[in-house]
Amino acid sequence: MAATVRYDEVETGEQIPAVDYPVRRTNLVMYAGASGDFNPIHWNERFAKTVGLPDVIAHGMFTMAQGGRFVTDWAGDPGAVVDYGVRFSSMVVVPDDDQGTVITVSGIIEEKLEDKRVVVALTAKANGSRVLSRARAVVQLS
Repeated sequence: MAATVRYDEVETGEQIPAVDYPVRRTNLVMYAGASGDFNPIHWNERFAKTVGLPDVIAHGMFTMAQGGRFVTDWAGDPGAVVDYGVRFSSMVVVPDDDQGTVITVSGIIEEKLEDKRVVVALTAKANGSRVLSRARAVVQLS
């Protein structure tokens, strides 16, 4: 775990460096088991294509979780996120190969609030497209 980020050490407008999260079909199957979402669009290429998708796609909540992971890793405290919301703007297509795909998440300190909280605006991209929009987390810092 990263060192805990302190409120007095961050500034509005400060960039949080991007992190790459590899995604393979195995990750989606494991997520399906953990979440109970076994929709075949997340693991069966033939089915996904019959319903008009380009290939298997990652669960939206899996994609959202990578943004949450990014923030908690940055803050150094898994309990630091006090509010988190996103809109899904594009699918994360996951091909059946050794490479899979990558979700790249970065952030910026958008605002410093009272009580040592900050608003972090996130950018998440995969396959050249933004996959989350209006992604914001309110984070409690020490």
